[in-house]
Amino acid sequence: MLKVAILDDYQNVSQQFVNLEKLSGKYEFKIFSEPFIDEADTLEQLADFEALLIMRERTPMTKNIIDNLSKLKFIITSGTKNKAIDLEAAKKRKIIVSGTEINIHSTPELTWALILGLARNLKEEIDNMYQGYWQTTVGVELKGKILGLIGLGRVGSQVAKIGKAFGMQVMAWSENLDLDKCKELDVLPSSKEDLITNSDFLSIHVQGGERYKDCITIKELDKMKKTAFLINTSRGPIVNEDDLIIALSTNEIAGAGLDVFEKEPLPENNKLRFLPNALLTPHIGYVTAENYNIFYNQMIESLEACVNGKPIRVIE
Repeated sequence: MLKVAILDDYQNVSQQFVNLEKLSGKYEFKIFSEPFIDEADTLEQLADFEALLIMRERTPMTKNIIDNLSKLKFIITSGTKNKAIDLEAAKKRKIIVSGTEINIHSTPELTWALILGLARNLKEEIDNMYQGYWQTTVGVELKGKILGLIGLGRVGSQVAKIGKAFGMQVMAWSENLDLDKCKELDVLPSSKEDLITNSDFLSIHVQGGERYKDCITIKELDKMKKTAFLINTSRGPIVNEDDLIIALSTNEIAGAGLDVFEKEPLPENNKLRFLPNALLTPHIGYVTAENYNIFYNQMIESLEACVNGKPIRVIE
C-alpha cells in the first residue's frame, strides 16, 4: 500500500474537500497539520513516505530533503508552480512533480480587502469598537488616488481593473511590462522610480525568486510618500522585511498590508505583529473553499495518474 503524506493542512480541512476513506484500500494517508521544525524534523517524519501532497509555499522541498527521502516517488503540489520545490533535484532522482489548477481571482480580492482596510483604518476602528470607543480615526478615499502596481500579469491585471472601477489612476512597472496590456487596461506604464515616488497605494504582483528579491528596500521606502501604503500579497522576500519594519516604525510610510512574509508562519515575536500601521493576514490569498476543492481533488487525481504511469499536469 502506497504511503502518502498530506503536508501542512494548517486548518485541518483536507478531509472536508476529499474523501480519503474511499481510497483507503490503495493508499495509507497521514495528515500533517503543523509545520515541521526544521529540515532534520522534515526528513525524520517523512522518511517512509512514497508520495507527498503539498500546499505550495509551505514546506520547502529542498535538494537536501529530496536527496535524502529515499522512498519518495511523487510530489504533488497545489498550483501550477511552486518555487519551494527544487525541480532539478527531483529530476535527478526521477521523482515526478505534478500540480493542480488554481483560481487566481482570490488573491486580487484579498489585495482589495487589505487596501480598503488600510484606507479606512479598519483594524484600529474594529479594535476600538470592542473597547467601547467611537470614530477614532480619519480615513482616505480611493477615488482620484494613484494605484501603483509592480507587475501587471494575471493577478496585477485584475487588481488594475478594480482600481479603475474605484476611479483611481493606475500606473504599472515591471522588468517585462507588457505595453499592449497597459493600453488595453488604460494603465500608465512607468519607471520603477516614478511608480514608487507617485503611488498612494503601491501593490506588488510579481513572482518571487531572485529577480525581484529585495525589490523594495529602505532606499525605495524612503522615496515613497509619507501618506502612502504598501501592499504585498505576492511573496515575502520581494520586500526587505527589516527595512519595512524601520519604515513603519518611523512612519516613513503610512502603513502596509501584508499577506506574505520572509518566514512563514510568521514567528510570534516578529516586530511586524506589534506595529499599529501594519495590517497582517496569514498568507490567505489563495485560501478559499473554491481553491481548496480544486487543490485536494486534483492532487488525488494527479496521484492516481502517477501511480498508473500516466502523470498529468507535470511540472518541469
